[in-house]
Amino acid sequence: MDQNSLLTWYNKEKRDLPFRRNRDPYQIWISEIMSQQTRIEAMLDHYERFIARYPTLTDLAGADEDELLKLWQGLGYYSRARNLKKAAQVCVEQYEGHLPATKAELKKLPGIGDYTAGAIASIAYGQRVTAIDGNVIRVCSRYYWLENDFNQPKEKKKLEALLLEVLPESEQMPDFTQALMELGARVCQPKTAHCEICPLKSTCKGAVHDHPEQLPVARKVVEKKSEEKNVILCMARHEDQWMIRVHKRPAKGLLAGLYEFDDHLPETVLETFSLGEYSHVFTHRIWNMKGTLVITEYDSSFIPLIQCETEAAVPSAFMPFYSKALEIIQTLDGD
Repeated sequence: MDQNSLLTWYNKEKRDLPFRRNRDPYQIWISEIMSQQTRIEAMLDHYERFIARYPTLTDLAGADEDELLKLWQGLGYYSRARNLKKAAQVCVEQYEGHLPATKAELKKLPGIGDYTAGAIASIAYGQRVTAIDGNVIRVCSRYYWLENDFNQPKEKKKLEALLLEVLPESEQMPDFTQALMELGARVCQPKTAHCEICPLKSTCKGAVHDHPEQLPVARKVVEKKSEEKNVILCMARHEDQWMIRVHKRPAKGLLAGLYEFDDHLPETVLETFSLGEYSHVFTHRIWNMKGTLVITEYDSSFIPLIQCETEAAVPSAFMPFYSKALEIIQTLDGD
């Protein structure tokens, strides 16, 4: 692989991202976990707020879980946030409040897999190790024209061995790792290979193919199970403010420990409003939901809306209904 061309391109074209302004292992770790299943641009505001609230690994280790999950709201896959705290606690207990420097040690921490461990070790510590994510698989499969199914562990091992042969010296590892990711994110994209602007086009085997975007081999699509759900937002007026009822979900399972609304009508129904229908897609299932706002009588199970806004981590699956309900009660207040 033409390292010089790749690194020259990266140093000229790389995005100015807050976690690239230094080689702080903690900040790199948080950014890598946040960007899993999430576009960089979509997670930047969350990243800034997270670092402001938990500036050090020790701060994260002592985080209140409800507050942590609320701060994570909007990023999804909440187990990532819980694992961040668990890993931080291990680092405080076993590594004097620092992230370990080797890929092997990093992989022992909760929520840190092979890719994330490689990214932290290579970017923060300059270790000569691989960090293979979807972007790197796409770039390499097209560059070397590898028609392997990299969803298979043995094939991914072959790619790792290939990359180990072309890794640069330690001082260039941080930029090399990020350059491959950046190339996959901005040039060698999933649906379009922008070969005309790629720094590797002169040595890339995929650049001479009519359709380089046919690689890598696509993962087989697994049919998702559909579930029908009723989402009932119970609200009541009390002491000149609107109150809402939420419930904390079980500590284990889908959306564990987050807050949800009712799934059945209360005994007293004063007025109802349709909130429409919405489908939310999870990794292995789809929720087809029908939402209803119910105005009912107040009791001690309700909390103020402001408390729901600031303290209760409500999954994004329910937020379309919540937003619509807020619009309706604003109309009621206007009346």
